[in-house]
Formats: sequence, C-alpha cells, structure tokens
Amino acid sequence: MTVSTNREAVVRSATLALASPAASDSEADAATSGASRTRIKICGLTREADVDAAVAAGADAIGFVLYEASPRYLTLERAAELVRRLPPFVTPVLLFVNESDTKIIAACDRIPCAVLQFHGDETPEACLRAGRPFLRAARIPLQENPEPGRPRFDLLKYTQDYSAAQAILLDAHVEGYGGGGKTFNWSLLPRNVNAHLVLSGGLTPANVTDGILQVRPRCKTLAVDVSSGVEISKGIKSADKISQFVAAVRVADEQLAKNPIHHVRLSPT
Repeated sequence: MTVSTNREAVVRSATLALASPAASDSEADAATSGASRTRIKICGLTREADVDAAVAAGADAIGFVLYEASPRYLTLERAAELVRRLPPFVTPVLLFVNESDTKIIAACDRIPCAVLQFHGDETPEACLRAGRPFLRAARIPLQENPEPGRPRFDLLKYTQDYSAAQAILLDAHVEGYGGGGKTFNWSLLPRNVNAHLVLSGGLTPANVTDGILQVRPRCKTLAVDVSSGVEISKGIKSADKISQFVAAVRVADEQLAKNPIHHVRLSPT
C-alpha cells in the first residue's frame, strides 16, 4: 500500500515537472505554487537552546553571523560548535559582510556543509571565489522614491548580475550592514522576478503570512528569513516565537494550496 502511494506521488510530481507544452506558464506556476512549501531560515542564533528550538519547530536552515560588528556575531569556532548540533537536512548558513577571501575559505573548510550569505558590497565575482552555494542580499529601499541623486534600485538587474546565487535575499536598506529588522514595502517589488527569492527584513509571526501571500506570486520560489522577529533580545531567541513564526508560515502555505488560482505569478508589467 505504501509503495503504491509513493509511486503515485512520484508520477504526480513527474507530471507537474513535465507539464504539457500547451499549458501556459501561469498554469504551471499555479500548480507549483499550490504544492510548494515555504522554506524557513532562522538567523542570528548564538545559543544551543535556540538551535534546538529552531530545529524542533521545523526550520530548514539556521543562520550564523560571522560579522564582527553585529550584536549576533559568533566566532568561527563557536559557529562550528553549534553547527554540530544540526541534524541531517537542516542547512547551516554563514553570513559575511565584506569579509576577506582568506577568512571565507577558512570558514568553508571548517564548516564544509554550509551555504554562504553575502550581505555587504560583494561583487558577483567575489561571491563566486569560495566555490560554494551562496545567497546574495539585496538591500531594498524603505522609500518608494530614491533620494535626490541616487538611482532607483533595480531588482531585475540585480538578479541578473547575481544569477549564480542560489537565491536573492530581500532585506530593507538601513544604515550599516547585516540586516536591521525593518520591513520594506513588499507591494513595490517587481511583478515578475525570474529568480528564487528569500523574504527578510522585519518579519514576525504577525506579518509573515501576509508577506508570503504578497511576494510568492512575484518569483520562482519563496523562502523566508527571520532574526529579530523571534527574539527576546538581540541574539537571544524565543522558542515560543519561533514556533509561532513557523505556524504562521504554514498558514500562508495552506491558503496558497487551497486557492492557487488567486496566487499565480503575475504577468510582467
């Protein structure tokens, strides 16, 4: 009985992946959107208890900040200790800001299973030098209109420039680096971004459902990344808030699964 069920699931997945050429992109995207699960990254962890709570709640990835100016900064040795607590299929992510190639490569050698996240001014070439899968943070302006003399941020060009990234992480542009816990205006994002995106910046259990419903139709796939929104204080997480955040993400997934036709990817403007 189990074997039959598994085979049926494989057939359904293959049918979706090999959609009929006659089917429109919107129809295929709608089917995928309804069936997908939003991946979750909990970032800025500094304690064993918080790592365990994030894993227990169902997080897909755990972020460790290797940026010394951050209040959530960890040494490489401490990050490696915490990574050893992760079970299979939970991915460690190492966050860097304008770090030297030497230190990045040393971190990759120490934690070989990690994905890298670049949150500074790194060029596409710099992101590739470690030869590892990476996320590239895009700093989205808080205001719709740019400051005088500053060009409007072009997310479509940015995704093309960093096309080698596993995903583009969307965070609010604030003073300094590493994320500021601010929410930008999701409705101002382009209507159709041909990339995998990670929504970040000011997410909480109270707003993440709405964020997913607004942003997922605009991209290939969507994941979410939270840090301050599940904290008691900087670097100290709340197991209850983590659980509430994961539950709110699943609410969005349920809504998308029940009504995929209302959340298909939008046509380009």
